Amino acid sequence: MNIGAVPYWNVRPLIYGIEDRVTLLEPAALADAMHRRQLDAGMVPLAEVLAHDQYDVLDGIAIAARGAVRSVFLAHRVPLTELRRVAVTPASRTSVWLLHVLFQLRTGRVPVFYPKPPGAKLSEHEAMLLIGDEALRYAWRNGERAVWDLGAAWVEQTGLPFVFAVWAFQRGLAGGLPAVLRQAKAAGLAHLEEIVQNATDAAPELLREYYARCVWYDLDDAAKEGIRRFQRYLQEFGLIQRSHDLRYIA
Repeated sequence: MNIGAVPYWNVRPLIYGIEDRVTLLEPAALADAMHRRQLDAGMVPLAEVLAHDQYDVLDGIAIAARGAVRSVFLAHRVPLTELRRVAVTPASRTSVWLLHVLFQLRTGRVPVFYPKPPGAKLSEHEAMLLIGDEALRYAWRNGERAVWDLGAAWVEQTGLPFVFAVWAFQRGLAGGLPAVLRQAKAAGLAHLEEIVQNATDAAPELLREYYARCVWYDLDDAAKEGIRRFQRYLQEFGLIQRSHDLRYIA
């Protein structure tokens, strides 16, 4: 079975012990591969399962935030209410959609979004959306001043967790993989310090704090309500044309 995931630190505890079976792709590329049915399963961005009704979603496991997530945020030089243009990463539709929704809810208007060029510097833009490992490294180097953390902003607005990604399967093709993925998650969470020590591309103290305080791996009732709320906003603000109920499997 072909399995995909993103090449970010947040997914490593979920693929512990099965890394050799997983193809790593940037979020948008992963979503496209799943939609084209080139992958049987993937830890896909939430936007993909909300946009296309072709998946079964594994219950109980997610990449989520219950507050500041530190790996998805808007770095800005101009006050949020005065922003006219925002450089957004083309790698993540979920984060761009979330940013759109949060601007609507907070200011009633959405700045112009345009693709963030490689190697972009904040001094060259009014604001730029950062995600994943790039965002964590930026926050580690620069601190959190003039940063709008989208996980924290969502929770402050709704009182609900935000789900960034879920395990999705092409409908009817999950087979025995759910049990494998649950075992991988349990093993990963039991070996977080090993994952931290084996990471050659991040400071150990950064990863320890991230895993302990910022990223959550449970898809519980509150997280599912957060998904439904996000889905409702997407339709209300015209980002999706129609919604569907997600099909969860054990």
